Amino acid sequence: MDRVLADDLSRLPELLQSARDFAAREVSGLEARPVAHLGKAPDAEPLPAGGAGAEGALARFAERWAPGFSASAGPRYLGFVTGGATPAALTGDWLTGAYDQNATGVGDSSATALEHETLGWLRELFGLSGAHSGAFVTGATVSNTVGLALAREWLGERLGVSVSEAGVAALGSVDVLSGSPHSSIPKALSVLGIGRDRLRTVPVLPGGREAVDVARLAEALDELDGRPAVVVANAGTVNTVDFDDLRAIAALKERYDFWLHVDAAFGGFAALSPEHAHLTDGLDAADSVCVDLHKWLNVPYDAAVQFTRHRDLQVRVFHNSSPYLGLPTGEPDFVHLTPENSRRLRALPAWFSLAAYGREGHREIVERNIALARHLGDRITDAPGLRLLAPVRLNVVCFTLDGDPTRERVHALGRAVAESGEAFMTPTFYEGTHALRAAFSNWRTTEADTDRVAAALERAVSSL
Repeated sequence: MDRVLADDLSRLPELLQSARDFAAREVSGLEARPVAHLGKAPDAEPLPAGGAGAEGALARFAERWAPGFSASAGPRYLGFVTGGATPAALTGDWLTGAYDQNATGVGDSSATALEHETLGWLRELFGLSGAHSGAFVTGATVSNTVGLALAREWLGERLGVSVSEAGVAALGSVDVLSGSPHSSIPKALSVLGIGRDRLRTVPVLPGGREAVDVARLAEALDELDGRPAVVVANAGTVNTVDFDDLRAIAALKERYDFWLHVDAAFGGFAALSPEHAHLTDGLDAADSVCVDLHKWLNVPYDAAVQFTRHRDLQVRVFHNSSPYLGLPTGEPDFVHLTPENSRRLRALPAWFSLAAYGREGHREIVERNIALARHLGDRITDAPGLRLLAPVRLNVVCFTLDGDPTRERVHALGRAVAESGEAFMTPTFYEGTHALRAAFSNWRTTEADTDRVAAALERAVSSL
């Protein structure tokens, strides 16, 4: 064994304690450090010929790289839809690395049984019935890709071909309909060989809505003259967190033949709030469902789940034919359900957080984030030089400059706030207007944090 490696092994408890102390300092300092770092990163160095050991590597990281990391796990990082890591989830994530389980099958570990239990808890959390089975994947993009891969196989069944065997060319043209699809949908269609151009955007409701007009969706399905199709419904759009009427869309199945995939990446967590749970009515009727966990569940990256009513199709698409694995029988191993053969035990951080805080603890996070988004919306409404572009429906605030909202000025506003170190928000484009969006999903965020964000915005506007 390499001498440095052997020395690290003999000192492992001490090294883990050093890493623990360093991580604790970093986490406890999240609220004080700049939320974003826009400066130049260190220049790359050549690979060292001789190792410095774990202690030396930690010292080098702390000096060269740690100062430039963002405080994305902190309370005022409002870019994209980014959660943090609850204490329990972080504990579970550390143990995930320590145990280093390859959670593909049941042959040598109880890890997959823990994943099944976690999936059952999540299914209950989102109001899905036992007809849905699931698996952990890396994020919403892969979850959407898995769901659409199953839809592709289902289309083949309708046409009398097996796409998993014959290839996507056997399908011919495919029709995918959606009102306000997330960018991961065309990406998934590209990966699956269906093609980005096969996504047909259906008109949305008037009045600044992003929810699909169900009547226009019915017209689009009618125009297909009975050809089976895929409908991608949205439970929480990116800019305004609008929800399609899932129950009404599902009812169209009585007249039309289509696969219903629901992208509920973060909007699915509305099910936890009694005030907003109605937005997810009809989710259980979906053929496949995407939910991201490193968003509103506040577990570390990367973690998402996919659910489906069609496990048989999932096995047909993803089964791994290998002499040492055998064909799936009974309850299929996870190696037969997702694109990955090797997969870390992503379920463990989620299991820890759910076990630690339960439904009520996570409901409190969701409802507090929603209230804080409304609070920021009120502050923006009252602030000179700013205006809301859409109602604050859930946890995202979409806003712009009150006068002359050019791309240059709006992006300059976002940079000024980021450079202040107070907050980070991402730019967007909504209804023909350049804008910023603040997404609340971090478990740490308080009203005091929200007031700091609002004050930073007001200062930045006055300096433009």
